[in-house]
Amino acid sequence: MTEVAFHFGAADKLAYASRLLRKATGSGARVLVCVDAEQSQALQDSVWGLGATDFITVCDTQADAFVQQRSVIVLTDKAPQSPSEFGVLVNLQAEVPAGFAQYPRLIEIVSQDADDRAQARLRWKQYSAGGYPIVRHDVGSKAGVQNP
Repeated sequence: MTEVAFHFGAADKLAYASRLLRKATGSGARVLVCVDAEQSQALQDSVWGLGATDFITVCDTQADAFVQQRSVIVLTDKAPQSPSEFGVLVNLQAEVPAGFAQYPRLIEIVSQDADDRAQARLRWKQYSAGGYPIVRHDVGSKAGVQNP
């Protein structure tokens, strides 16, 4: 069964996602990220800008198959129904990703924005209704921010 984790209270959703992606890929995971098309380039830039010694291969689904196969992070606006070599699915979108149950791990990143939190609550209910165990991480509380 898919492990579902919610990371609530990210002050900057894309910056937090970048750091999380660095950590996940550092442990050897390949990651598929569901991100809206208009945020895709900003997330790529954020990952590439992590540091002079951090080089993480990232592309979107517009890249050719050769590049996608060799990238540890692939960005998409919708998860494929049959994932290949991805150990982690990260969701930055408002809806539950199609086919998420085919991935070993799903990470939901939620900002401090009221609309984003409300949408996350709906996704939480969907996962819970499906019997998926959910782990909650209050990332904002480390900085003294109250969470939903």
